[in-house]
Amino acid sequence: MKVGMKFEMKFAAMFFLLMSAASVQAQLYKSTGPDGKVTYSDTPPASGKVIPQKTVGGAGEGSSSGDGLPYELALAVKNHPVTLYSSEKCIPCDDGRKMLNERGVPFSEKTVKSNEDIAALRKIAKDDQLPVLTIGSNKESGFLAPAWGTALTAAGYPESNRLPKTYRNAAPVAAAPGAGSPGKSAAPGLSTNGTANNGDALPAAGNAPPGFRF
Repeated sequence: MKVGMKFEMKFAAMFFLLMSAASVQAQLYKSTGPDGKVTYSDTPPASGKVIPQKTVGGAGEGSSSGDGLPYELALAVKNHPVTLYSSEKCIPCDDGRKMLNERGVPFSEKTVKSNEDIAALRKIAKDDQLPVLTIGSNKESGFLAPAWGTALTAAGYPESNRLPKTYRNAAPVAAAPGAGSPGKSAAPGLSTNGTANNGDALPAAGNAPPGFRF
């Protein structure tokens, strides 16, 4: 085989590899909305606080910035964002939060304290049990480690912690932004079977907010 032909074949192979590497790279944007929810997207957000862009390489590679997410994890966050609905002094909520942190799942947390928070949560989940975990469109009521683990795996979240050491989740926010402000009307309470109880919230069970249980 002639030397010139060998050189052309090697050049073509190198060009193909370079183009393939470029095709798997994706640029992600991390933004924080007014409600504190963190969102990842491959297009710049129209509003909200924008964190510096992250350029993410192929599977298993970190971004070019120090706090970038590995590609597999960033893709799961983009396609199936995780939100934890919790309440104070809720042991199952604490257990669920611990599991998410130990597995290295980026998530936003929304607290349920007021009737307004309950009304906001009722738009997401019809159950009366806390915590509630949403993984994209999937919803899990109550903390069951096997069920949460299976749902996270199905959504593409790695089974081991791959978060950068510098990563921190956003601080928890109320499920209903602005809840408790003067002039806010209380949302009707709901019984355990999902029916209204004449506009009055049910008594709290233990430390659960009115109308909910752990």
